[in-house]
Amino acid sequence: MLTDQVTFTEAELLLDHPIAEPLIEGGVRCHGGFDTEGTYLSPRTRFRIPAITAWQAQNAQTFGTEPLHVPLDTWPAHFPNVAQARHLITAGVPEPLIATLTRIGTVEGFGANIRFLQPGDLQPHFEQDVRGTALDHLGRGLFEAHGRDEAGWEEEAGHRDMWFAARDIAFQSPTTEIDVDAMLARMGFGPAASGSSPEPTRALPTDIDPNLEMIARLMIRVLLIEVQAFHTFAWAEEWLSDPNLVAGEGRAADLVSYIRADETPHVDYLRTALSEMRDRTWIGSGGSKHPGTEMIGTLWQLGLEQSLGAGREQTRASVLAEVEHWCGKHPHGTATLEAFHALAGPA
Repeated sequence: MLTDQVTFTEAELLLDHPIAEPLIEGGVRCHGGFDTEGTYLSPRTRFRIPAITAWQAQNAQTFGTEPLHVPLDTWPAHFPNVAQARHLITAGVPEPLIATLTRIGTVEGFGANIRFLQPGDLQPHFEQDVRGTALDHLGRGLFEAHGRDEAGWEEEAGHRDMWFAARDIAFQSPTTEIDVDAMLARMGFGPAASGSSPEPTRALPTDIDPNLEMIARLMIRVLLIEVQAFHTFAWAEEWLSDPNLVAGEGRAADLVSYIRADETPHVDYLRTALSEMRDRTWIGSGGSKHPGTEMIGTLWQLGLEQSLGAGREQTRASVLAEVEHWCGKHPHGTATLEAFHALAGPA
């Protein structure tokens, strides 16, 4: 559905397509469903996807610019790679893969916190009109839809539980034999990690509203995570689809493909709204004006540095530690670990 409409109610942005068959896996009603031809339909996209297309077209016409874009090859491929994942499973050490799927689902659940952002009326912060933009709809449906997609809503499971379901299908409910809390703690999700993080140092001029800076900064962080996740989708779908490697006859890989489809509008609305911020003039508390290219450019660079530097290294180190932990419990763990490292690609 294409539309010239650029103003939507929250109810419209949260509306599903009519479906012929719900998505049910492991007895759990997941969000989304299938049309009469069996095509998967992502949740809350009846108006959301055409709205994003309309906002992008409007911004291009108004400012003559393209939406922000970051190529997937900005990041290296997933660690561990597919060959390493296959090796661990065939060597009888599947636990690091179980841990990775659990970590991904846990992070997805944290992503629901985006719905708690309170942008309010953003017009006073920009010189140009923001009516009928993605920017104007962040707090009127877009953040809420994103949060519901990640953590689920009411009786419908979201991405968090869909990743857990993919794990349980592939490894036949392995968490009954694994201390999940201890595993998450080893990977940085223990009680110490659940405390409040220190406030980041201001990066923009001090007359810029701190809430606006915080929102833009978080949006960039989430966008970069979402784009990088497409490496994860390709990685997981490849080995989860192999019936000779894991259980489920490919159903786990199908679930990941549905999550991938759901994430596309997340990427698109975030880069659309951030592009609208980039193309407008920001107004400080004293009336001073700042080019949006400089405001978003500064935050974008900080976000990239974190994603490509400390954030990536921390994740890689936690995954490797989990591999070493489980290899250490295996009778042939030393040889398994050596072969694992031998299969490594570019770091």
